[in-house]
Parts: sequence; structure tokens; C-alpha cells
Amino acid sequence: MINRIPGQAIFTEAYNVIYVLPLYEAPNPNSGLQASHDPGGEKSLKKIRLAIAGIGNCASSLVQGIEYYKHVGKESCIGLMHYDINGYRAGDIDVVAAFDIDARKVGKDVSQAIFAKPNCTNIFYSDIPQKNVEVKMGPVFDGVAPHMENYPEERRFVVADAKPVDVTRELVDSGADVLVNYMPVGSENATRFYAQAALDAGVGFVNCMPVFIASNPEWAKKFQVAGIPIVGDDIKSQIGATIVHRALTQLFKDRACIMDRTYQLNIGGNTDFLNMLNRERLKSKKISKTEAVQSILDTPLCDDDIHIGPSDYVPWQKDNKVCFLRMEGRIFGDTPINLELRLSVEDSPNSGGSSIDAIRICKLAKDRKIGGPLLGISAYTMKHPPVQYPDELAKEMVEQFIRGEVSEQEIARPKQRQAATAR
Repeated sequence: MINRIPGQAIFTEAYNVIYVLPLYEAPNPNSGLQASHDPGGEKSLKKIRLAIAGIGNCASSLVQGIEYYKHVGKESCIGLMHYDINGYRAGDIDVVAAFDIDARKVGKDVSQAIFAKPNCTNIFYSDIPQKNVEVKMGPVFDGVAPHMENYPEERRFVVADAKPVDVTRELVDSGADVLVNYMPVGSENATRFYAQAALDAGVGFVNCMPVFIASNPEWAKKFQVAGIPIVGDDIKSQIGATIVHRALTQLFKDRACIMDRTYQLNIGGNTDFLNMLNRERLKSKKISKTEAVQSILDTPLCDDDIHIGPSDYVPWQKDNKVCFLRMEGRIFGDTPINLELRLSVEDSPNSGGSSIDAIRICKLAKDRKIGGPLLGISAYTMKHPPVQYPDELAKEMVEQFIRGEVSEQEIARPKQRQAATAR
């Protein structure tokens, strides 16, 4: 049993998670925040001013989705885990700032840039109105892998010949509420730069990439002290390889099946998979995806018995991601069981279903003056959150947080003690 001091952040190297106790200012149930909830109303009066770092496939799907759901009623709505979050609907998000480094996007309106090469995701809603938001040049840092130079321009990044803007100033001037980070995998320095810019500008941060910010104790403390909410790290898609692998691992556990070994191999044809051909950029990605599965098990598998990560780049697949999953174990009578699954899904819309909730919860926390890592929504929508809760508990935490019934730390505290005891 670990004895805790209130307010203490505990970091366990085994799972690279932090257990955060009272980091936040709890919402006052009588603060009037729930008065803005508008169930069944025709239009919401509340807006979320969103900044986006990285106008790639994920940003394209997100912006398409924002416009798509403006024209879909609750009864016929498909693909949203929450139609309304305390008055915030998907269509209430307004893009007010955007940053990229590609010559085909910088200088264009975001409504055009989301369809520019090398983006290749499915276009499910093309009628995007002019946003009057110019994509500004961001700093390159480590955002472009050198090996990409060996591939055709229509499939890789082409760095614009432009001077980077002052990102913090742009965030302040745009009045952004939330910044969502879509830097390429392996962009450690670029992601930290945008996280710091969010802090400096007083903007909530949703880190969809596997660079550990919300789950890093030092960064978590920075957001806590600044009173700025953060959701992270590494987006966990609606029905993606990670959530399916977690669910099946939980099933093995619940049905007394011992899992001896497993692998998850992923292939795709977008710039993300091209970027990840450089294995040196995969370290944090493999950690993120592997720990998401290992955290379900009472006894983690040894490294030789678990392999999870991107496997290859197949250009003609474009944004279609294919996962090959195998699990080997033993059931009644020590009898072997083998499970194999193939999942094929358009990768970027799949992530949009999670990020659109993370953005709205981040803004809700900002409304309530809650700072630091948001444990429930991070565990629900991210692969590498500060605390790895079971998905059903994370969902319950999110629902209670939305309703404002209990402060998030009050929900989290008992389970944190259980998790620490189990460790």
C-alpha cells in the first residue's frame, strides 16, 4: 500500500503513469454552469474557439465532422459518443487558428488546406464554408522525417519557404479556447513547443500525439499550476486497434483465460505510416500502444511475448488502416486458445470521434476553472493517459464530470488507491 499525501503526484515507472490527487479546483454544483445545458434545444448559444496544430488527415476529418454535424439532428446522428456536452455540440466548434509547415497549406484558408496534399483521407463532407482563417507557418523542429525526401511530393511533406509566426501571439489574438495537437509521430520537440505555447497563451491543450505531456509529471504540474486543462496523450480512436485490443484483453481476464502472448500489427498508406518507417520515431508510439494493453493485465507480459506497433507503409491504402491482431492463451483445463482478428477502418475519421469529445470536455473544464490533466476524458479518449482506468470506469467518470455531479478528483481517488495497491 502506498501512503499518499493530498496533492501529491506519484509516478510509477512500470506503466509511466502519474496518479494525481486533488490537482483541480472542484466545480461548485450551484455555480450555474448547468443552467447553460440545452437538451433538445434547436441551437446552442455556446461556442468553442479551436486552434489546430498540424492540418493533416486528422484535422481534415475533424473539420469535416464539425460541419457535417451542424446539419444532423440528434435522432439521426451517427458516430458521436456525445451529441451534447453540457450545451456544447459538435457544430459549436469554430476553428479560429491553424498552423502547418507544408507549402500547399500555409497561406490558404483552413477550409481549403484540409483537402490539400498530402492529405488522403476519405472526404465525407466537402461543403466546407470559407473560414477566413489563414493557415500560418509553424516551426518545423523535428516534424519532418529526413527519409520522406525519397518519396513523391504528393505523398510527403513539402516544407514552405516562410518564416514561422509567433504561435503564442496568434493563439492570444485569435481568442482560442483550446489547442489540439496533431503533430506527426516522433515530433517530440514540436509537440513540447505547442504545449508551452498553450500554457503561455492560457489555452486548453488536447494532445492527440504520442509525446508524453499530460502523462509526464513535470508537464502535468505546469498545467496544474497555470490552472489550464489538458487532455492527453495519444488519441484512442472510436473503434480502433487499441480499444479493440483492450476490450478483448479485458474479456480474456474476465473469463479466466490466461493470455500468454499477443501481437498487433498495423499497416496503412497515409503520411503517418510513411513517417513511421523511421523506427527511431516510434519509441513513444510503441510505449503508448503497448501500455494501453498491458495496463489491463494483472501481470504484464514480458517484452518477448507482446508486440504492438506500426508495421509497414502501403501507399495504395491511403488513410485506410488495417490491423492484424492475434492473442494466444489458455482456458479450462489448461487448454490452448488462439484468437485472430482483422480490423479495417478509415483512420482519421476514427480518431475524430474521440477528439471531438476531448475538445468539448477540455472547454467545459476551462469554463469551470479546472486546471491540470483531466483524468476521466484522458483515460476515455487517449492511449497513454495520466491514469489507465478500465474503459467502462473512464466512461462513467466522463458522464459524471459532464453533469457536474462530482468533481473529477473525487471520482478518481478511490480507484487510484486500488491501482496503487495492485501495483
